[in-house]
Amino acid sequence: MTLLDLSVGKIALVDQVNLGLYGKGLAARLEAMGIIPNKPIRVLRKSWLGGPLHIRVGTTTEIAIRRQEAKNILIQSHN
Repeated sequence: MTLLDLSVGKIALVDQVNLGLYGKGLAARLEAMGIIPNKPIRVLRKSWLGGPLHIRVGTTTEIAIRRQEAKNILIQSHN
């Protein structure tokens, strides 16, 4: 399951970041923003018409990422 598949308001844990089209640059940038394995992540909002996702990483960091980047973030459900 990817971050793009996560419903608004649900919490999941980051499993891994696929390199995809963007390579190690994207993985490094996401890691710098706190998107690392076993970190809780929540989708706060999804923009209309293919716009960005507003997400919370951990308990305090809020960022917006493109849907294409969200497809590269693999998650696992959080109980």
